[in-house]
Amino acid sequence: MGKIEDLAAVYERHVSAPWQRTIAGAQRVMLVVYEKELERSLRARLGEFEQATLRSGHEWQLINCTTWFAEWMAADEYRESYFEEPSLLAMKLEGEFKSLASKRLTDALAEANDNTVVAILGAASLFGFLRISELVRDVEQAINGRLLIFFPGTKNDNNYRLLDARDGWNYLANGITLHGEGVNQ
Repeated sequence: MGKIEDLAAVYERHVSAPWQRTIAGAQRVMLVVYEKELERSLRARLGEFEQATLRSGHEWQLINCTTWFAEWMAADEYRESYFEEPSLLAMKLEGEFKSLASKRLTDALAEANDNTVVAILGAASLFGFLRISELVRDVEQAINGRLLIFFPGTKNDNNYRLLDARDGWNYLANGITLHGEGVNQ
């Protein structure tokens, strides 16, 4: 088996464990952490994670955020000026784009019941525009079942680094790695 298949097997052991229903939203988050070079392989084998979820008796809902920034930028009437002067975009990212992403995810979470895994694909596409940690903080109160984030990067203890690029963030999420971390809920 390859690394993605192995990771799906670790995920299945994790998602199959009994879910505690009284934990806080922050503790309902799972991050499947994988090497950024495996993004295409993960996308090709995404069905293994869905099947693992269904075999464990849970429902699956996939949210692909890969195009969120492009769609938001394409709809902005001043997009050309942002390409000419990117520094002007910072305030809009913090206000408008972050709000849009949070709303999209909150709406998806509201549709899910307490037995559903809402999976986020495309976290790398948000890099530089939005911090995943802030997005999770914004939506954690809306998590009914579990929120699963496919996270191309690294995990060291509870410190996560998206794309191995910026300073990491410490979070309460259950990290699912090939090293078998985070198998308790």
